[in-house]
Amino acid sequence: MAAVKVYVVDDSAVVRQALAHMLAGHPDIEFIGSAPNPLIAMPAILKNRPDVLLLDIEMPGMDGLTFLRQIMAGTPIPTVICSTLSTEGSRVAIDALAAGAVAVLAKPKLGLKQFLDDSRREMIQTLKDAARAKPRHHPSAHAHAAPRAAVPRPTVAGAVHTFAVNKPVVIGSSTGGTQALEAVLLSLPSDAPGIAITQHMPEKFTAMYAQRLDGICAMNVREAKDGDRLVRGVVLIAPGGRHMQLRKAAGQYFVNVIDGPPVNRHKPSVDVLFRSASECAGSDILGIIMTGMGDDGARGMKLLHDGGARTIAQNEETCVVFGMPKEAIKLQAVDDILPLDHIARAILQFDSRA
Repeated sequence: MAAVKVYVVDDSAVVRQALAHMLAGHPDIEFIGSAPNPLIAMPAILKNRPDVLLLDIEMPGMDGLTFLRQIMAGTPIPTVICSTLSTEGSRVAIDALAAGAVAVLAKPKLGLKQFLDDSRREMIQTLKDAARAKPRHHPSAHAHAAPRAAVPRPTVAGAVHTFAVNKPVVIGSSTGGTQALEAVLLSLPSDAPGIAITQHMPEKFTAMYAQRLDGICAMNVREAKDGDRLVRGVVLIAPGGRHMQLRKAAGQYFVNVIDGPPVNRHKPSVDVLFRSASECAGSDILGIIMTGMGDDGARGMKLLHDGGARTIAQNEETCVVFGMPKEAIKLQAVDDILPLDHIARAILQFDSRA
């Protein structure tokens, strides 16, 4: 495999020098240059396109978030944010992920050299993973998301549906999932079936992410708490650093938020959610696996599928990383493979059969 070409944009000469030293010495990375701000970086990037862009946020002339949105609106480049502003749970980190960043790394304001030395392995792996991503083109990426009309509910000739039954939906996603989930949820009406989501995301990020989605979606979106009831019009997102399980009691669905070791290297894990859903919901549930690296969720989706649940995987063309869906498809755990913009409609069609 060819070395990953990395370009750094950071206004600190010390950071650029330290990163150049770190990256140039690794056999899997080709450091192709750096710039102190986006205005200087753009011509260099157009001349020699990197595989991955390592981008700061606070810079003179143009901030990194504006630059990221411009890149994603033009010719997308897998981008990793590395900034002192990208602390856990920060609005900037969530906005960067929503704008198309593959990953966000926080760097300290003090002790930077020691931090870069200590985090070398993590950063190299993050850059290598990012190089495998295919970020989606977003013509409106320069603008903040705004509510839009939901997908019309499907109608069935000769049938009358009150949609009173809550047949829940479980969704698992990882790399690229923050954008993909937003696209799906923005297209759903306020009375859509309850949705439980496990998105691979660090602790404290999920609360801010849920808050952002809640402000732009018709459904109520929140970070899950132990014992929350999953009802129509509600989306529960597994908190970072905790697993989320689905359970059924007295005809109602609830979530358990629990501690425990990582599963498939993740906490929360999609497999944990899917397995619990297969045990309590049987065929009365829809399982969806979306963009993400690795195989988390594939075996859980197989349990859902074999238990009679309807299962959907996002297709390769619309995935940022076609890892998790691909592994579920390999296990013959998927009923349908759909593009991202068809998933909201599939949820409503499933609901219409209640």
